[in-house]
Amino acid sequence: MTSQDNGRGVRVYDPRGVVDAEATPLAARAAGLDGLRLAVLDNSKWNAGKLLRRISSQLSDEIRFAEVNHYCKESFSKNAAPALIDEIVAGNDVVLTAIGD
Repeated sequence: MTSQDNGRGVRVYDPRGVVDAEATPLAARAAGLDGLRLAVLDNSKWNAGKLLRRISSQLSDEIRFAEVNHYCKESFSKNAAPALIDEIVAGNDVVLTAIGD
């Protein structure tokens, strides 16, 4: 927590603190989606599966995916297991995920 004098003898505290973060570059974007393998990752929130099924169905009406593979996290409150991430990376080209509360 940092503080400074506001010039009138009153000390003001900044509750935000300081965050050091290393910038991570974005992944390269696909030029097109036809022929790619789509992973659909459900975070297991109550409406996420419904939302993702609807979106992936609409996308498939317009895009010719080579495959559409569905995955589900163990719990919305936990990170995806490393084994699940590895499986998604190995078997897919692009990923669709969302929060559907």
